Order: sequence, then C-alpha cells, then structure tokens
Amino acid sequence: MADLIPDYFTAGWRDQPLACPCGWQGDSRAMAMELHDAVTDYACPQCGNLLLIVSHPTLDQVRAAAAAGNAEAASQLAIIEEAQARFPRHGD
Repeated sequence: MADLIPDYFTAGWRDQPLACPCGWQGDSRAMAMELHDAVTDYACPQCGNLLLIVSHPTLDQVRAAAAAGNAEAASQLAIIEEAQARFPRHGD
C-alpha cells in the first residue's frame, strides 16, 4: 500500500526512505513521478509499484505554511499572488 502525504508541506517527505516489495529502496527523488490534478503519485523505478501519494496544497495550506516560515511555501505564494495580480479572476 502506498504512503499518503496529505500535507505537501510535511517536513522531510522527499527524503523519506521507502522500500518496494521488489527489493528497490530509495526516496521520492529516485522514483517515477506522475502528476494529477489533486495529487502526485510516486512509483518504484524498477517495477512501477505505487509507493507514495502526495496531495497538492490548497491556497490556504500554502498561506499557512508561508506564515509559519516555510521558505518553499513563501516562494510558491509569491508566484501565486503575482499570477493573481496579473490575471485577476472576474466575478469574484
């Protein structure tokens, strides 16, 4: 069964060692990644077994993590805010 990371800003998930039943061991950086709308799947690079699912952060999660001092979240928030300023949504 794949590990689920419900909060993208959970510390250390990228470095978390994982083991596949096929014998492969490693972290997310060595895995095959598949991007979806709400999550990213990480699979064993040897056999393709799904090992890790990471939820994409909501805007509220990005804001909260940035406010808590997470540098990656602060960087993402700056990009989001710039995009919102350049391309405002009509009807809000």
